Amino acid sequence: MDRIDRGILHELSREGRLSNAELADRVGLSPSACSRRVSELERIGVIRGYRAVLDPIAMGGGFIAYVAVGLSRHTINEQRAFERAMLEAPAVRECHNVTGSIEFLLRVEVPDLAAYKHFHTEVLGALPQVATITSYIVMESAKDERA
Repeated sequence: MDRIDRGILHELSREGRLSNAELADRVGLSPSACSRRVSELERIGVIRGYRAVLDPIAMGGGFIAYVAVGLSRHTINEQRAFERAMLEAPAVRECHNVTGSIEFLLRVEVPDLAAYKHFHTEVLGALPQVATITSYIVMESAKDERA
């Protein structure tokens, strides 16, 4: 990847709906050369897809928590069982296996505190693999570049 490829990726990560002509103009290429580069970045898997950035409040959400989860047993079967349960939980927007004193870090989005309490008690609390749950409630986000 060269400077132009990095420029293309920067522009598309900020505004994925740019037209090819606008993107080409921003990175200093002809539209046909820009289109070839974008196609190649898609082909080799650098660009894995395009998606809409959704407003959680407009979608009835807006209560966000990061949840640190420690498992009761450190086996691959327990880890996989927990991961399967998180795949089935609509409130879980991200599930990361991490290093440190816990095994998983979740990003949970729900409408309000009552919905989070339900998730905490009825979903996480009901899993036999879960030993510890520590919640970090998001009060404000100064920067959020997820797409």
